[in-house]
This record gives sequence, structure tokens and C-alpha cells, in this order.
Amino acid sequence: MARERDLLVNFERMRREMDELFGDVWGQRSVLGRRRQTGFTPRVDVYYCGDPPKAIVKADLAGVGLESIGLEVVGRNLLITGERPIQETEGRTYQQLEIEAGQFRRVIELNADPVAEDARATYEDGILRVELPLRPQSASRRSVPIETED
Repeated sequence: MARERDLLVNFERMRREMDELFGDVWGQRSVLGRRRQTGFTPRVDVYYCGDPPKAIVKADLAGVGLESIGLEVVGRNLLITGERPIQETEGRTYQQLEIEAGQFRRVIELNADPVAEDARATYEDGILRVELPLRPQSASRRSVPIETED
């Protein structure tokens, strides 16, 4: 059962990455076709460590003001929202323009249940680091009797 869940999580991650690369079916975002909506998707690292166990989420938010960052824990998801200001471009001739700006919303699905009330976050040098202690895994196991229609 855990293996099936891992496969589904990996499939969902692959779908999101394909959406980011090729755009969704409505063509709202496309890297290859250069057709884009305002906003961007910040890159994140997620890992698990420690005793007691905790999830660490690091998000690359360079250029995003601390006052515009929102964090919320909903079930097994960490929601990060905010906005990187759009830079003035008038009077400039760009050779290359790769730093994305605008609003963002990123949902990170965790593989365990976090203790939301004990979460901590720091923001330094454009990197948001969120530490989420995890609830202990329930190791209870129960046999389920099979009833008959007598």
C-alpha cells in the first residue's frame, strides 16, 4: 500500500513538472512557446531528518519581501504564497530576461502529518526555511474479522 502511494506521489510530481515545462492544456504557461502568465513558481527542496523527525522545506524566494510571504499548513500540505515585484522595464533594451516576477502560490505535499502549531520559519538571503515537526507514525495494526450472512 505504501508503495502504491509513493507511485501516486511521484506521478503527481511528474505531472506538475510537465505542466511547468509545457504549459497546461489552455496554454496559460509555456516555456517553449514563450507565452506566459504573470507570476512564477518558486523552486523548493523538501527533506526529512532528525530525532524527533521533522520535515524541512527550503524555498528560493530571492527578491521577495518578507512582508509579502504567507505560510499556511493545511493537513499534509504547506502553502507558500507571495509576490516578487515586477521591475520597471521602460527605457531598457533587454538581451535576456529570465528572472520571473509577480504573484506565486506553491503547495508542497508532505509525506507525513506535520504538527502545524510547532512549525517554525526563517528567511535569510532569499531562502525561506520552514521546519515542521512530524506526528509520530501510528504503528497500530488490527485484523478485521469477516462477517457472514447467517
